[in-house]
Order: sequence, then C-alpha cells, then structure tokens
Amino acid sequence: MKIFVAAFFALLIAGSVAAQERYVGYYYPEITSEEVFDRIVRESPGASKATRVDFINVMTSAQLATPESPRFVFFSKGAESKTLILTALDDDVFSTIYRARAILAQLTVSVRKGGFFRQEDLQYVATFYDLLHLLQFDELLITDGESWTHRVEFVR
Repeated sequence: MKIFVAAFFALLIAGSVAAQERYVGYYYPEITSEEVFDRIVRESPGASKATRVDFINVMTSAQLATPESPRFVFFSKGAESKTLILTALDDDVFSTIYRARAILAQLTVSVRKGGFFRQEDLQYVATFYDLLHLLQFDELLITDGESWTHRVEFVR
C-alpha cells in the first residue's frame, strides 16, 4: 500500500512538472530566477478562466489601441489559463530583469486607475501582482524571449 501511495504522488508531481516543461523552449526559455508572492490584500471571491482571459484581452486591446507597436505581449496557458506569460517583442524592453520589473511597476499604475481598485479602496496599496493574485493566476512568467525567464508564483 505504501508503494502504491508513493507511486501515485510521484506520478502526480511528474505530471505537473511535465505540463510546465512542455512550454519551455516553445513559449519561453528555461526559468532562470523565481520569487514567491504571498501577500493578500483582499480575499478573492474566485475568478474564473473567462475572467482571466477577459483581463488579457483588455490589456492587449489597450496596447493595440496606441499608435506604437506593442513591445511585449500578454498571453495565458494552462487548462484554466492560470499561467500569465509576458514576452518581450524586441531586444531592449526586457533586456534585464530590472527593466522587466519597471514595466510591471508601470502596469501597476495602469491598473490602479481602473474602477476595481478604486471601488475596493486599493488604489494606493495594490500592485499589478496583487491584481494577478486576485484574478487567481498561479504564476506569472516574464521573459526576454531569448535567454531568461523569471517566474513569480502566487501563493494563496
């Protein structure tokens, strides 16, 4: 019985790792750095896959509405769209993790202007990471699309 339980958990873990690894080398390079985000500013009522996909559509539409070409793209992966991926489209925008974090800070400003953060009285404290956490993304992958990928795990 112990062997069966151990084998079951080994297969479960291997399946999760295999699902993650199938995107490596296709959508982004190997993960080179990681962090954990576990702050909770509000309990989330539960966001659906449709809500996460709508969020990505709104962010993408906002980018496409400007006269400049987007310098990075948003897309999600996974059965429930719980992995958000930001990929640079040129060699400069995410040339370092520090520039990528600057873009995330700029995205914080963008989402703070939205009605949700104001309605919840979070516009002065919440960040882009907090929004992703509330939308129940499991992870954010930020990549230059060439040599590095940074993973942010959202822990509830």
